[in-house]
Amino acid sequence: MFSKAQPNKPEDQWKVKLNQFAKKHSKELAALSWGLFLEKGESDETIGIDLKPRPHFVYCPKAALEKLNQKVENYLQEMIGIVNAHQPDKEVLMIGIGNDQIKLIHFEPESPPPVCFEELGKDVDTLLGELEQRLSEFGIRP
Repeated sequence: MFSKAQPNKPEDQWKVKLNQFAKKHSKELAALSWGLFLEKGESDETIGIDLKPRPHFVYCPKAALEKLNQKVENYLQEMIGIVNAHQPDKEVLMIGIGNDQIKLIHFEPESPPPVCFEELGKDVDTLLGELEQRLSEFGIRP
C-alpha cells in the first residue's frame, strides 16, 4: 500500500522517500521478499529496512514488535495484525526503521513474489546488495 499523504514534519520526510523507493522497486522488493522466505521458511520475523547508519536489511522478530506495541500503549496493534496475516506468496511486507520510528511497507505487487523472484533470476545475496546500494543512492535519510 503506497500512501500519497505528505508528512507534517520535515523529520518524517524519510517515510515519503521510502514509499517512493518501494513503489519504484516493487518487483525487486517482491523478489527479495520471496527469496528470503525460501531461505528462512515460516518464521516469526519480518523483513526490515534499517536506515541507520546506512540502509541495510534486517529481521524484526515478532516478539520485539509486540514489546514495542506494549510500550506505545497498543498503538501498533493494526500493524501487528497485518504482520500476523501476511501471505508471503501474494504480498510484500517490510518494516522501515528510522528516527526511532517505524513505517510499514505493505503491498501486493503486479506479479506475485514467486514470479518476481523467478523473472529476475537473481540470488538473495545479489538482490540484497543491489537494493541496499539503490537505497543509499536514493537518498533516504532519517
